Amino acid sequence: MRLRALAKINLGLDVVRRREDGYHEVRMVMQTINMYDQLDIKRKKAPGIVLTTNLPYIPTNENNLVNKASRLLLEEFNIHDGLVINLRKFIPVAAGMAGGSSDAAAAMVGVNRMFRLGLSQQELMERAVAIGADVPYCIMRGTALAEGIGERLSALPPMPKCYVLIGKPGISVSTKFVYENLHANDLAWHVDIDGLVEGLYKKDLRGIAGKMENVLETVTIPNYPVIQEIKNHMKSHGALNAMMSGSGPTVFGLFDNDKTARNACRQLKKSRLAKQVFLTTIFNNGNGGNYE
Repeated sequence: MRLRALAKINLGLDVVRRREDGYHEVRMVMQTINMYDQLDIKRKKAPGIVLTTNLPYIPTNENNLVNKASRLLLEEFNIHDGLVINLRKFIPVAAGMAGGSSDAAAAMVGVNRMFRLGLSQQELMERAVAIGADVPYCIMRGTALAEGIGERLSALPPMPKCYVLIGKPGISVSTKFVYENLHANDLAWHVDIDGLVEGLYKKDLRGIAGKMENVLETVTIPNYPVIQEIKNHMKSHGALNAMMSGSGPTVFGLFDNDKTARNACRQLKKSRLAKQVFLTTIFNNGNGGNYE
């Protein structure tokens, strides 16, 4: 079985408050894009999970979310057969694009199908919370509002078609560092998530782009100025808007014109501000997952 694990971007990311238990309550608009990792899954008679990957620095033991997600279902349903899984990574790693979470989601979908467990999408999503806060969304896919710690999901109208330019600088950003330095309960402003949602209902791409903001940029940009440089570069080459995805460091820009997007992609590569540059589109195959 071969499955595609799709990347996500955040069209808007607000942190409402830091709870007493240390978790942060968020309001985010999540969007799947046409960039994916690939999972090849085979059943084997002997128990256990054998995981291989094309990147030598990715763990293949029980610390990998693909391993954890697969094992969760195998153990719950008392399945004694094992799995051989090959994971080919194309989504930038530690980039704020939910690559690892999406890989885990695809593994759960694959195990559910392979062993005919009969779990609905909602039942898979309920189990996925145990693997990570983004995993239920990565099973759902499409356009969604995420609330709570990211686990409360509401489907939104599909994003209007557009081109998405991705630029990841050659740096790593610690999610823990970003949230610890955010001081969420003392923020001077909040992202207009309701305005963003309204733009989606109106199918107004420019209106959506105009409301794109990420409160985590208040921490990352002062510490990693290259993120702002990439944003400025995209906007100066025709992006309707550009923003950091998740806790970074990846930046994406939205374009309504193919020619402009392609030129911006070429210019960003020439600038060497980003180590990885991709041009892709919005994924909107309904709001029903629709795993290939």
